[in-house]
Amino acid sequence: MTMWKEFKEFAMRGNVIDLAVGLIIGAAFGKIVTSVVSDIIMPPVGKVMGNVNFPDLFLSLDPEKTRGMSLADAKKAGVAVIAYGSFINTVIDFLIVAFCIFMMIRTINRLKRPTEAPPPTTTECPFCISTIPVKATRCPACTSTLPQGDKPVS
Repeated sequence: MTMWKEFKEFAMRGNVIDLAVGLIIGAAFGKIVTSVVSDIIMPPVGKVMGNVNFPDLFLSLDPEKTRGMSLADAKKAGVAVIAYGSFINTVIDFLIVAFCIFMMIRTINRLKRPTEAPPPTTTECPFCISTIPVKATRCPACTSTLPQGDKPVS
């Protein structure tokens, strides 16, 4: 029964649940990106390139058997093919997902950056080392005249 308790503790930790949610959202996002690439981006690109249907592009390892065939027909016939059109779609999918993740991480990192600290309002007197306001011209503790910028100490 102890192993079951350990497993339950492990599974109910925040990290595991966060990971599960992230995977589910990631899978859904991947489907959206795949649809954007195959249904929105690639058709106009194929049209510009002379009515090319990227998912149907393939290189036959037995060209005599596949002359005039589509990729689906060549696969049905059992001919070995290299489906480079599908590979191009997959690479574009990956690049879009990677770019989106990059932008998300970049935004998170910017939000995590510490803001600039405000300028100090106090400093130390160079003569007696007591804390004094930055704008002070004379130290209230030792009554020394303080240097102001490039002015020499009197």
